Amino acid sequence: MTTELDASHKSLIRDSFASQTMMETIGARISTIQKGEVQIAAPILPGTKQQNGYGHAALTFALGDTAAGYAAISALDPGWNVLTAEIKINLLAPAKGAELRATGHVIKSGRRIVVVSSDIHAIDDKGRETLIAVMQGTMIPIAPA
Repeated sequence: MTTELDASHKSLIRDSFASQTMMETIGARISTIQKGEVQIAAPILPGTKQQNGYGHAALTFALGDTAAGYAAISALDPGWNVLTAEIKINLLAPAKGAELRATGHVIKSGRRIVVVSSDIHAIDDKGRETLIAVMQGTMIPIAPA
């Protein structure tokens, strides 16, 4: 379902993302936006690590949930928003490296729910990627005010 999205829809998504203070706090940025797919990356900062020095699972979850949510928004008409109804995460490997990259995908977009997934990779300082988590969930579309 990944195709090019028009510039105004991308702009709405970027503006919405910019208003998320949590994403700003962790240094996250949108890498790519396509219809049905959004990529978000964030550095693994000292303040986002757990006791063993790996990126915290909460960081992994936040990036995966956010990427999946914006992927859902990209598949809806401009101006629509979403809320996470439920989302499951499978942590596959420690989040070790320089940054995390979450790629959110739309599995099926409907009027009442949007089924989504995210793949989260850790990227080391040499550019090597390790799949550390997968997520699947549902988003509820919210009509424009």
